[in-house]
Amino acid sequence: MARAPLLQLSDISLTFGGDPVFSDLGLVVQEGDRIALVGRNGSGKSTLMKVMAGLVEADSGSRVLSPGTSVGYMEQEPDISGFATLGDYAISGMDASESWRVEAVAEGLKLRLDASPDAASGGERRRAALAKLLAEAPELMLLDEPTNHLDIEAIAWLEAELKSTRTAYVLISHDRAFLRALTRATLWIDRGMSRRAEQGFEHFEVWRDKVWEEEDQQRHKLDRKIKAEARWAVEGISARRKRNQGRVRALGELRAERSAQIRRAGTAALELDAGQSSGKKVIEATGIAKAFGDRVILKPFDLRVLRGDRVAFVGPNGVGKTTVLKMLLGEIEPDEGTVKLGTNLEVAVFDQARAKLDPEATLWDSLTLDPLLGVSGASDQVMVRGTPKHVAGYLKDFLFDDKQFKAPVKSLSGGEKARLLLARIMALPSNLLVLDEPTNDLDIETLDLLQDVLGDYDGTVLLVSHDRDFLDRIATQTIAMDGGGRAQAYPGGWSDMIDQRGVIENVTVKTKAKGGTAKVLDATDAKPAGDVLSFTERHRLEALPEEIARLEAEISKLEQLLMDPDLFTQEPVKFQKATDALLARHAKKDAAEEEWLSLEERAAG
Repeated sequence: MARAPLLQLSDISLTFGGDPVFSDLGLVVQEGDRIALVGRNGSGKSTLMKVMAGLVEADSGSRVLSPGTSVGYMEQEPDISGFATLGDYAISGMDASESWRVEAVAEGLKLRLDASPDAASGGERRRAALAKLLAEAPELMLLDEPTNHLDIEAIAWLEAELKSTRTAYVLISHDRAFLRALTRATLWIDRGMSRRAEQGFEHFEVWRDKVWEEEDQQRHKLDRKIKAEARWAVEGISARRKRNQGRVRALGELRAERSAQIRRAGTAALELDAGQSSGKKVIEATGIAKAFGDRVILKPFDLRVLRGDRVAFVGPNGVGKTTVLKMLLGEIEPDEGTVKLGTNLEVAVFDQARAKLDPEATLWDSLTLDPLLGVSGASDQVMVRGTPKHVAGYLKDFLFDDKQFKAPVKSLSGGEKARLLLARIMALPSNLLVLDEPTNDLDIETLDLLQDVLGDYDGTVLLVSHDRDFLDRIATQTIAMDGGGRAQAYPGGWSDMIDQRGVIENVTVKTKAKGGTAKVLDATDAKPAGDVLSFTERHRLEALPEEIARLEAEISKLEQLLMDPDLFTQEPVKFQKATDALLARHAKKDAAEEEWLSLEERAAG
């Protein structure tokens, strides 16, 4: 006999500020479900999750929770007032005998339980909310961007924890690698409707594109039918007015159906202009070191950055990645060593704190009052890569609507603030782009577009990110910082670094025994009994098929480009770049296929 679902929403409709968020939406969550909840920024994912949690009441429809089912929701802005420490908050509502659960989870998430809520950062508060939820272990967990403010080690720990749980969960995240590893079904919120596929996020883009293709075909057929019926109405209606009123009414219904169709939201118009070329040598750092008191940030370290390089900095939160960036840019003096900057540098910075945005300023003023962007004497114009453009049109390029133009920056969501900062950066010509945690809060479509733009960018990129997929797609060199002042450079992205290191150090694994403590293991030690692959190797085996597919798509794109008979004579530099890139991707694909075969054979015993 089939068991009742844990949670069921039926005919949910909700309106905020006169605008409908959902209309007649329905969904079901079953025992053991591992669902990716996806959709564009502003599509209502977080609102829907609050409806699921019972924190927001819909205007109409029903929410049915199976009797006895407990639901846990990870709050984005948890109320920790009245608690002496983050630990007190995390354990609230639990028996004192179960405090070991909070302690084990806190170690994995790198949460200081004795920290005062008054001094805690937003990231620490979110981690406390996540620790509380994981320790309580409800039958259904609702997780809204749980990896935000987690470093790669903590993300790896959380990924392993969610893989091992029997609890059902619904997960919102921009971290593709995290979603691919954990989900078995996908719930897609699109224009107020929900669609579900019984496949994990790994298959989402193929499914989405197929849905959109079918929509376009149906819309095209409907347009043709309307056009044909309208021509009949104009040319022949007068002779057959009485007999064909039904056909006239049918034409009106077709037009009503067409106008009722909700168009898909566009993508942000991201574009970068590398401006004038920098010198070949962009940054030359020799023996640079830095410490604050007894805390060593960086021991003597050498780094040469050449034009066109994409250098990523990875490591746990707090190791000093941003400090190293500032040393390389000349904003902070090293204690030892020298930094030489190249010639003709034009630097654009995307900072993780969004500090360059005035929270009280409007979106309009954020562009027009910037002396580098605003056009003198014209308060409605913004300079976009040297060309004046109306600020309203430019804001619409980045998916802001008319109602938001005069709203304060502080009213924006995290993703919207990220888009506004990208709008400012991309209006300026630059040949050195510094991206400090750019992926936080961006939706997957905007991330896709940002990756494509960076791929075509002729300048140099310095990048800090915990998004493994983003690192793999962008970085040509990865600098791993370990927190003890050591920094090591590796060619390639995150997966390339892991291959060369052979381990993910300090992955925290929770012991299962009641009252047990968390144990810190090297990935080489983290193999379950009987498993011939390490944690890193198993993760790599899961990731390789998509990497191979991505390389095949890039090879196909480059081959199509090189088929242009005029490319060699008209754009020889572009032809050579494309040829070199094609050879490099073929080599990388061959290596990835060999690696997959080797790991698959070992996994099969």
